[in-house]
Amino acid sequence: MALKIVVLAKQVPDTRNVGKDAMTAEGTVNRAALPGSTVGILTMGPPRAGEIIRQGLYRGADTGWLLTDRLFAGADTLATSYALATAIKKIGDVDIVIGGRQAIDGDTAQVGPQVAQKLGLNQVTYAEEVLSVKDGKATIKRVIDGGVETVEAPLPVVITVNGSAAPCRPQNAKLVMKYKRATCPMERPAEGTAYDYLYDERPELTLNQWSVADVDGEDHQEHRVPG
Repeated sequence: MALKIVVLAKQVPDTRNVGKDAMTAEGTVNRAALPGSTVGILTMGPPRAGEIIRQGLYRGADTGWLLTDRLFAGADTLATSYALATAIKKIGDVDIVIGGRQAIDGDTAQVGPQVAQKLGLNQVTYAEEVLSVKDGKATIKRVIDGGVETVEAPLPVVITVNGSAAPCRPQNAKLVMKYKRATCPMERPAEGTAYDYLYDERPELTLNQWSVADVDGEDHQEHRVPG
């Protein structure tokens, strides 16, 4: 069963040197069992947030999208989830959206559920392990007060994952060498500087960079946190 999987990732202060990745049977989506599936990293932030996409590529992700725009500055959870939801709509035909339960800087645990609500998708929270994805359904083990439960959710689905789930796979040395110079256009070195020629020769090194206009979004100024 070929799936299109989007992983929501956020660049935050590094406390454990742990990135985000798609789930295997031990806590990340097992792409080896899903031939033809793709995994993409979607993040929102300034151009330097492209690093979180590179971290995903080093671990086997296929592509990434960086949402960056001055209009995103100071976005609260409603604005952030709105921007991510519009980007997911633009990506199109997504089967699974995976995100962390909460980020260590905001610590709200609101963005994932709000994305699901804005897209009208099923959602499973507090996920510990994806047991299987077949016949149009995902079977997921989740943590609840006093124990665990196993639930089934029809695709497409948004899954938010506990920090206690299995860690992401380590970086692959060959993929690090392949993607270490991958950048969004705003990060790209100036013309005539070292390695600038690579971006014409290797299109995979140009990360997708989207603005508010690119995802057909609207400016919601009332949902910005005062700086």
